[in-house]
Amino acid sequence: MPNSPAATVPPTWMKDSMAKMETELVARYGEQQKPRVLRGLHQVAEFWRADDGDASAFEDFIRTNFAGDQATLDTMFNRFERLIEQLAGHMHEINREFRQQMDLDAGPVLPFDEAFAGYDPSAHVVDDFFQNKLAFTVLLNFPLTTLDQRLQEGKTWNRRQWAEARLAQRFSKRVPAEVNLAIAQAGAEAESYISQYNIYMGHLLTNDGQRLFPPDMRLLSHWNLRDEIKADYADAQSGPAKQRMIQQVMERIVTQTIPKVVVNNPNVDWNPYTDEVKPAAASQGNVTNAPEPDTRYATLLKTFVASKKADPYSPTAPTLIARRFDEDREIPEPRVKAMLEQVLTSPMVPQVAKLIESRLGRPLEPFDVWYNGFRPGSKYTEAELDQIVAKRYPTPEAYQKDIPNLLMKLGFSPARAQYVANNIIVDPARGSGHAMGAEMRAEHVHLRTRVEATGMNYKGFNIAVHEMGHNVEQTFSLNDVDHTLLQGVPNTAFTEALAFVFQGHDLELLGLQAPDATSEAMKTLNDFWGTYEIAGVALVDMAVWHWMYDHPQATPRQLNEATVQISKDVWNHYYAPVFHKKDVVLLGIYSHMIDSFMYLPDYPIGHMIANQIEEQMKKAGNIGSEFERMAKMGDVTPDLWMENATGRPVGPEALLEATQRALGQVAGGK
Repeated sequence: MPNSPAATVPPTWMKDSMAKMETELVARYGEQQKPRVLRGLHQVAEFWRADDGDASAFEDFIRTNFAGDQATLDTMFNRFERLIEQLAGHMHEINREFRQQMDLDAGPVLPFDEAFAGYDPSAHVVDDFFQNKLAFTVLLNFPLTTLDQRLQEGKTWNRRQWAEARLAQRFSKRVPAEVNLAIAQAGAEAESYISQYNIYMGHLLTNDGQRLFPPDMRLLSHWNLRDEIKADYADAQSGPAKQRMIQQVMERIVTQTIPKVVVNNPNVDWNPYTDEVKPAAASQGNVTNAPEPDTRYATLLKTFVASKKADPYSPTAPTLIARRFDEDREIPEPRVKAMLEQVLTSPMVPQVAKLIESRLGRPLEPFDVWYNGFRPGSKYTEAELDQIVAKRYPTPEAYQKDIPNLLMKLGFSPARAQYVANNIIVDPARGSGHAMGAEMRAEHVHLRTRVEATGMNYKGFNIAVHEMGHNVEQTFSLNDVDHTLLQGVPNTAFTEALAFVFQGHDLELLGLQAPDATSEAMKTLNDFWGTYEIAGVALVDMAVWHWMYDHPQATPRQLNEATVQISKDVWNHYYAPVFHKKDVVLLGIYSHMIDSFMYLPDYPIGHMIANQIEEQMKKAGNIGSEFERMAKMGDVTPDLWMENATGRPVGPEALLEATQRALGQVAGGK
């Protein structure tokens, strides 16, 4: 196999050919070009394999493709930037269409739909670019940079230098197409498993046979289950019983003691405490409560096995863990872990916990890790919020039409609000919802949220507002950035942070609340508690991936046991002292752990970034203009982006400082 790890040894003639070409190019273009010549030769040599050509082919390529003057280099840069945008854009467009049946609520999913969704039309692009030598043209003329260089030197680079660095990074690994396809397929299968993991809540029974939830309630794990826990704080009478039942369901999902037959099945009744299952109607015959056979962890293992295939082709980041932190986030893992622990061990955690207990009038229970009572929305019942939203947005089209008004409420000018709204297409999601950006300026971004037959409910609206934040960022950071090679934001935590800014104003957008000092303080406490919760979840995700790398031959059952133990260990260390209960497994419930390849650390980082961003927006007095200014910075390193946006690097300090002020204000208010 030409691109196997064994084939990564440079040909024996390479050293002599490099010396020959160095002499020839320096003589041709001048001594001042020698540093570029040496850099380009070494970068090409690092990736050149025997099947790319012999010494003569190598020398001809170098001689023909080195841009020895600025005019030629500028032409080359501009051409690559324009054509890569077109290539990435059209590949993304194909991918979106191929995934449509899986992503949208558009009828049943057939077996071949999963195959379409698992196909990645861009999987061969890097392979092709090395085979046709376009990748080598980039490596010969533009600099490959290390994370340390980008962190230390990037603050002095101009925008063109940053764009050149991002161009070269596209070819910093030579991963074979079959590996990319395997990763895409594993991801698609995991997404399919998660997107249909619904629990029919009206079929859950208490020990005395009661049904606590509406007959038609269908909740997706984990998103809707967690959000129902949050919503039930508004139900003083039945809320705690509902929350305890959902906790029990979650624990059975994590431990895989959930009966297989109850997943996405409205035809059975289930007592999650005793695990008894029976047909919902007598005519349906017998059913068994046989547990789901570790499918959750078999699915996760498949993503691990697939992603690990890329390890040999990534010498500077030889694990998915390293690639996530050093390449995708550009924040080293030890620093991320330290930021998470800074929140988890904050002395304000027990202070906020005591405040929650006083507001609840009872000791904390494990599900209170999702306490939602600081949000002003808790004074409205879920049913009331559902009615308000359903009346306003009976269809996806109704939400689409209202986007300009929503954006103007957030401080965007009418012209900019309409500009962004014209770029957003709203689709009904099969799963919980997501935002799908574009990769070229001629394309629209897509907002997906679940819309029931009775209209959008509050959960769908809350998600839609979050995804709209992504869409606005995606629009500005592509259509308005100076170089399309810098499109986007430094990492997904930043787009999550910008989306959190929108999501935090969802009730204002419904006209249900006007911000004041007290509500701002409460929002800060809500943000802090949410960050405390998701920081532990992120540590579990990170530890599970480390465990899989340490145990590459593990079975699904062994991974199940390890994940359960890791969830307990993180809980016992950071949460048990506050909740006074040990060995809770709830931190392992997040569906992202199964289908998103170690995505979860982006959420707590996103909360920290969101707080920094909101503090800046408060100082500026306008969300819209500041949001646009920040999003247009594009894909530079996180600290550089944040220093330009707010004046200091990424970290939890702004959140912790705001929480301290909020606690003082709440105590003073008493």
